[in-house]
Amino acid sequence: MDKTNAMRILDKEGISYKIYEVDPQLIKDGESHAILLNKDKGEVFKTLVTKGKSGEYYVFMVSVGKSLDLKKCAKSVNEKEIEMIEQKKLFPLTGYVHLGCSPLGMKKQFKTVIDEEAILYDTIIFSGGRIGLSLELKREDLEKVIPIEYFDISRE
Repeated sequence: MDKTNAMRILDKEGISYKIYEVDPQLIKDGESHAILLNKDKGEVFKTLVTKGKSGEYYVFMVSVGKSLDLKKCAKSVNEKEIEMIEQKKLFPLTGYVHLGCSPLGMKKQFKTVIDEEAILYDTIIFSGGRIGLSLELKREDLEKVIPIEYFDISRE
């Protein structure tokens, strides 16, 4: 298997993780991905990239069963307003494609906020940097490689 940037970072830091692979053609959205992984949709997280009114970019992680609340997101990073970036800008900015965006190994590390719901789980699952590839690791281990803040950023 070809290693992704996310996997190389974890390997370099000596952090253990579990790999899940599913057929990318079967993934329609985050919830279908959680079903394919046979996991609770609360422990599978999507990685979303946004831009604040200031021009700064931010990464938000929320479980696949929920949506981002952009007002809460703005509050969490002290911005007046936050908006999702256009899908076509995702790859040039991060090096990742839609449905394959990992919080690890982006071209540049952006401030990352995870929905506080993640605290309910010992491990979290998120994209490993390729569509159909997911990584599972302890939250504390993710915190060792990227600075993370927890905040209520979701809505049903």
